[in-house]
Amino acid sequence: MKQSWRSKVIIRQGDITESDTEAIVNAANNELQLVAGVAGAIRRKGGSEIQAECDRIGPIALGEAALTTAGKLKAKYVIHAASMRLGGRTTEPNLRASTRNSLKRAAEKGVKSIAFPAIGTGIAGFPIDRCAQVMLEEVRDHLKGETPLERVEFVLFDRPGFEAFERALEKMAD
Repeated sequence: MKQSWRSKVIIRQGDITESDTEAIVNAANNELQLVAGVAGAIRRKGGSEIQAECDRIGPIALGEAALTTAGKLKAKYVIHAASMRLGGRTTEPNLRASTRNSLKRAAEKGVKSIAFPAIGTGIAGFPIDRCAQVMLEEVRDHLKGETPLERVEFVLFDRPGFEAFERALEKMAD
């Protein structure tokens, strides 16, 4: 019998830059400028080489995702999910597409574990409850197909974010 997709999903509170997953996802703008929020923390802790790689790759289309190395971080890769324009807001279609494309980039590299933040809920202003529902739907759909992913973590910076993802997961059908 196939393992339930839920058994591969972990929701925890913490600092995504400290994650020991093979890849971490950056809540990125389409210019791939690592300025503030999760992106700024990734640049500070991972080093300037991540931004240098982003400069070579970017800009990318909204809803797309790009993969770089992870510099000094514990992870091997950073997947930059472009859910907004620089200084802009996240929309649901861009959140959905950037989550889906992040999972695709991970699968293409054979990544077995990945950690996501609550994409678009910081400076990009997307509501946390809706973010949790959209991202979990995309993860569920991906894990139901053929994928090398064995573990998908949602690493939430604060308690309200953690609780929103827990509630959304509880409500979802298999």
